[in-house]
Amino acid sequence: MFGKISAILLAVSTCGAASAQTAEQVFTAKKTINLYIGYTPGGSYDLYSRMVAQHLGRFLPGKPTVVPNNMPGAGSLTAANYVYEVAPKDGTALGLVSETAAMEQALGNPAVKYDATKFTWIGRVASSNNIHLVWHTAKAQSVEDAKTTEMTVAGTGPANLAEAVPRLLNALIGTKFKIISGYQASGPGMLAMERGEVDGSGTSWAIVKATKQDWLKNKQVKIILQDVPERAADLPDVPALVEFGKTPEDKQLLGLYASGGAIGRAVFGPPGIPPQIAKALQDGFAAMVKDPEFLADLQKANLDVEPDTPENLARVVAATVQVPDSVRARVRSIFGN
Repeated sequence: MFGKISAILLAVSTCGAASAQTAEQVFTAKKTINLYIGYTPGGSYDLYSRMVAQHLGRFLPGKPTVVPNNMPGAGSLTAANYVYEVAPKDGTALGLVSETAAMEQALGNPAVKYDATKFTWIGRVASSNNIHLVWHTAKAQSVEDAKTTEMTVAGTGPANLAEAVPRLLNALIGTKFKIISGYQASGPGMLAMERGEVDGSGTSWAIVKATKQDWLKNKQVKIILQDVPERAADLPDVPALVEFGKTPEDKQLLGLYASGGAIGRAVFGPPGIPPQIAKALQDGFAAMVKDPEFLADLQKANLDVEPDTPENLARVVAATVQVPDSVRARVRSIFGN
């Protein structure tokens, strides 16, 4: 009995000592922070993550190296689950996954093994505007066209808007989007569109501005939809998702799928990070997003910057997960989950 008590006391003492370590002690000892990215290389999540990985360590105690790790799967939920359930809770594991992660939890997606309200939110680099675009040779060149003409689109996972929104519009307004699943991120999806494997693809407006300016200049693509509540100032002629709601209930449902932009490209850690280490990460992130060198690198890459605080992110996530049962029921009737 005494041996068991001693073992328990030793374990408690060890945990207490670990939690009492300063951020500098942890980061100096480990030397590396792993940043898990929910998608394959090439998309906006990957680009933003690599920018963060390149710069964040300069603003942290001990100046650790931040290593980007692509962990695609289930529309980035694989990475979200990993950070929540498996990754170390000492500040040396962070994540950047789909902006719809909180929404997927709210809607009861069975692939969700996390509670987004318990993540340690570090900060946001930028809000986001996801768009849907079609190749210039596609027969259907608008959402309205897709009501009468089948349009094949690249599916990048059920938790991704590139796949979820076309399915939603098929159910609500009778479009004929045919989803070709199996693409792991927007990069492969856009390549498939360019090759003629599909008519259209979904991605972020940021990634098109950053990497596909030639498509826009040469009018090789047409943007047909943006997943936002209201039209963005730099896309005034492209309809916003909520505009396709015929009833208040439809608008409420579409508004939920258009709400992820406020979370955007945000970095988080697992629950249970010691407060002093979490604060060091948050303070370092806040310093990074104001740093001239970081901002210059984003500008060179044509990436937008619109930072937000961990406190605001936590509020947005908390509000997102509070979805009325009536909305959940409609989603289950459409998606079957």
